[in-house]
Amino acid sequence: MILSALYRYPVKSGQAQSLEASAVGNLGLAGDRRWMVVEQDTGRFLTQRAWPQLGLIHAHHQPDGSLILEAAGFEALPVAVPGDDDALRGVTIWRDSLRAPDAGERAADWLSALLGKPVRLVYCPEPRARFLPSGYGLASDRAAFSDGFPLLLIGQASLDELSRRVGRSMEMLRFRPNLVVEGAPAFAEDSWRRIRIGDTTLRVLKPSVRCILTTLDPVTGERSLDREPLTTLKTFREREGDVLFGQNLAVDGEGELRVGMDVQVLE
Repeated sequence: MILSALYRYPVKSGQAQSLEASAVGNLGLAGDRRWMVVEQDTGRFLTQRAWPQLGLIHAHHQPDGSLILEAAGFEALPVAVPGDDDALRGVTIWRDSLRAPDAGERAADWLSALLGKPVRLVYCPEPRARFLPSGYGLASDRAAFSDGFPLLLIGQASLDELSRRVGRSMEMLRFRPNLVVEGAPAFAEDSWRRIRIGDTTLRVLKPSVRCILTTLDPVTGERSLDREPLTTLKTFREREGDVLFGQNLAVDGEGELRVGMDVQVLE
C-alpha cells in the first residue's frame, strides 16, 4: 500500500491544495484548516453546507504560515498570520467556543464582498487549538478548524467501489480527505487502528460521518440533483443513522508525509 495523494485545505470549506509532501504534527498537515470564515456579528463558523461560495476560495498556504487569497473576479490578497493574542474574537465551531485572532479588515472586506455577507477571517494558533470530541484520542491531541479531528484518510478502492455503485465516477475531493491510500481493498481502513506512513505513526480514531457537503461538485460548487453520492452511501454505509465514509486520524509526534510512501498497518 502507498500514500497516493495528499490534500490541504488552508481555509475551512475553501478549495483543496494538492501536495507532493507536507510536514505533519499534532494539528495534522502543516497549514491545514488553520483559517476559518465566521459571521461578523455572531462568530458562528460558515461552511459550504450553507455557503457553497466558500468553495470558490483558492487559499495558498505560504511557508511562513500566511495566506494568499484568490477567487475569480477578485484581486489576490495576501493575509499575514496574526499574533496568538491579537484582536481576539469569540468564535463557535459546532459545539466548541474559543477565542481566535482576527485576520484584519482587508481580509474581512475581501471575503464579505465574495460572500455578500459581513464576515471575518480568523486564525487558529497552536496554543488555541481545540480538544478532540469527548471520548476520542489522547489528552494531548488537538484540532484546528477541521470538523473535529486532525486528519481524514480514505482508501482509493473505497471510492472506486462507491463510484461503481453510483454508476458514475465520484471525485475524491467531494469527501475532502487529507490522505488517500492506494493498494488496500475497499473499506479496509474501517478495520485499522494504527498505521505507519514512512516514519510517522498515526492512530485511527473513528469513522467520518458524511453530510450534504458530499453532493457538491468540488470545482463548481453545484449540488447533484440526485443527491449523489449521499443517496447511494445511505444504502450500504449507514450505521445508527450516520452515513460513514473514511476514517479520522491523529498523529503520534511529528514527521513528513510524501506521496509514494509505503503504508503499513500496525494493528
